[in-house]
Amino acid sequence: MKIVSYNVNGIRAAMKKGLAEWMSEYDADVYCLQEIKANEEDIDKEVFEKLGYHTQFFSAQKKGYSGTGIISKKAMSKVEKGAGMEQADFEGRIIHGKIDDVYIVNTYFPSGSSGDLRQDYKMEFLSEYLPWAQKLRKKHKKLLILGDFNICHKAIDIHDPVRNKKSSGFLPEERDWMEDYFNLGFTDSLRYFNPHPHQYSWWSYRANARANNKGWRIDYISSSNKMDDALEDAGILSDVKHSDHCPIFLKLKEN
Repeated sequence: MKIVSYNVNGIRAAMKKGLAEWMSEYDADVYCLQEIKANEEDIDKEVFEKLGYHTQFFSAQKKGYSGTGIISKKAMSKVEKGAGMEQADFEGRIIHGKIDDVYIVNTYFPSGSSGDLRQDYKMEFLSEYLPWAQKLRKKHKKLLILGDFNICHKAIDIHDPVRNKKSSGFLPEERDWMEDYFNLGFTDSLRYFNPHPHQYSWWSYRANARANNKGWRIDYISSSNKMDDALEDAGILSDVKHSDHCPIFLKLKEN
């Protein structure tokens, strides 16, 4: 199984830039999208269905904001939209379900970069999310939690850790949360295969940041460490450009 996570920063805008054509060519089994910024009825699902995919979307109540989706070759079972977290569910941040024997949780974590109120909410979300993730890990042997976490875990995950030490997304308390999260028993799939620096998944539109690879790694595919032996490969598709993020992928071995 090949799984992709991708913050598309507006699915309709990304489709105008060739998203569906790229998806067809890349031929992943599962695409988990974040920040779709669209009501489900406004998404041209037929485009994906003609490629042989099933679609599940969880839109925010606020138009043109947030939202998540899962597009998969096999239909998902036990699909749930939301996690019982009122604000997060209002914003369409978590959609999850099962494909074969793998339980997949697609999450668009809040950003705190717009100000103190959203940073406070981000920390509230993180405090709710951690015990919820632990419950899922205990329940499912094969579990993937993936998406845009909006946090750089370590200094290696950001182009300028010194200047950004007080920036939302690289605050000490956020990084501590990431450490606690992985210590629950989750594997950072990229770092399982790739220990090298300069591996980023998001770049500012300012100052030609992407061309100069001055980025942040804030997108992750994490897996329960019970399934480490099932991991085959993981990486970042930095040349794919429909968004200010790029897709990341994980390949699982055949059973």
